Amino acid sequence: MSTAPKVVIVDYGMGNLFSVRQALAAVGQDADIVATADRLTTADAIVIPGVGAFGIAMEVLQRTGMADTIKERVSRGTPLVGICLGLQLMMASSTEFGHHRGLGLIEGDTAALRDSPELSPAARIPHVGWSAISPARSHAWDGTPLDVVAPGTDMYFVHSYYVRPSDPTVTLSTSQYLGKTFCSSLATGNLFGCQFHPERSGPHGLAVYRRIVAAIRAAQPLGGLR
Repeated sequence: MSTAPKVVIVDYGMGNLFSVRQALAAVGQDADIVATADRLTTADAIVIPGVGAFGIAMEVLQRTGMADTIKERVSRGTPLVGICLGLQLMMASSTEFGHHRGLGLIEGDTAALRDSPELSPAARIPHVGWSAISPARSHAWDGTPLDVVAPGTDMYFVHSYYVRPSDPTVTLSTSQYLGKTFCSSLATGNLFGCQFHPERSGPHGLAVYRRIVAAIRAAQPLGGLR
């Protein structure tokens, strides 16, 4: 792959598009913001950012044809990064304001933090603020975008839902919020997703973006060499 890959950021009418583009620019990678399926077909890598409602986002992705194009590109090996809602959209389904089908790139669903019996009654939803990310198992981060940060590094979160992958081996990191432990990032093959916002997580978040870009440029799997 070229040392200057074409990276696109998916615009579905909501989300932190420009902060993600600025973060990529800060680590030396240009990115285009795209809102049509044809703009995805020539991408070397795709980023789905996220702030907003799952169902509305999926309706836009389906109506524009971007959902099918994203799935087709991923099936051909194009790297895909999902951030916050972007991670949740990678799952098979969500129960946010009804039942909605997701992109189905990762088997599993999303669930509401507030429905977790482990969560402290004093917890405020959404979970907003800094929380540590910890490896889901020994060496889980090897060869992935997280291998540049130390276990226990704080990242910035803003979310009311969390992902529940069916296969626990795809989980890279877990985090805790007032008694609830949840999947805060996952990766497999050419897919990487994080519930936290690396573009809002200071130098450590930029290090994650730098590692993502390095993997894309070197045509290495985002899920590590497993």
